[in-house]
Amino acid sequence: MAASPDAGNIIDLARYPIDRPDSPAFDACLAAIRSELDDDGCAVLKGFVRSECMAGLEAEAERTAPFAHRNYNRTNAYFTQDDESLPHDHPMRRFYERSNAFVPADNFGAESMLRAIYEAPCFAPFIQAALQEERFFRYDDPLADVIINVVEPGGGFPWHFDTNNYTVTLAIRNGEDGGLFRYCPDLRTPSDENYEGVRAVLDGDEAAVHTLSLEPGDLQIFKGRYALHSVSPVLGNRARYVGIFSFAEIPGMVGSVERTRQLYGRVLPIHEERAGLRSDALVD
Repeated sequence: MAASPDAGNIIDLARYPIDRPDSPAFDACLAAIRSELDDDGCAVLKGFVRSECMAGLEAEAERTAPFAHRNYNRTNAYFTQDDESLPHDHPMRRFYERSNAFVPADNFGAESMLRAIYEAPCFAPFIQAALQEERFFRYDDPLADVIINVVEPGGGFPWHFDTNNYTVTLAIRNGEDGGLFRYCPDLRTPSDENYEGVRAVLDGDEAAVHTLSLEPGDLQIFKGRYALHSVSPVLGNRARYVGIFSFAEIPGMVGSVERTRQLYGRVLPIHEERAGLRSDALVD
């Protein structure tokens, strides 16, 4: 059995001293990230993973990509089924083609570089400190705590909200073109779905839309629960790979049954047992 990778050899700890929380360098790093998060709910740590490790991460993505659940269907921003009681133009009734895929978390075991980063003792506390959250837990979903998003040429991801409050992503490989991350910060709140604001974006209003291009090795901290976001179609002949690390503000949280089935093609008993476990009353 291969030895578990050492996250300390993967993360650029000289540039991002997340293992030295009592150092001035850590404080300076944290201050810069918090400033970005306060500005629009998104922070990018350029070159978080050492460049010499990217080939290994790309190989891990290539090796596991065949296990991705590819589900080409129509979905709304909330991953819910159609509700005919609502007006025909309501955001919950606006369905779009979704054409990307996710490698479930149970494909990333002890030998995984991606899991080594997620489970590094200093990683979650650092993300928690950056987000300034008192309650912060690893996502407890055995299919979704550490995953890879595979976007094949021609594919993308339509506008949507995340189930978990905070998503941390690692750019592993870009397509030849396209694949831009687009987001609308704080478009909804824990108490207000702001359907009119969502409707405006779906209708093509660009006023609230930010566009971001990430490079391999960049880590992104993103408040995706409240920000509508999408990935534009990937162009060319090469798939786009992004690692996703997920966290939540309550312990034991997993994905909803419907959303899990859509994204991973299957559900586990834990998804049925914990259905409805949420920290807010938003749709999903």
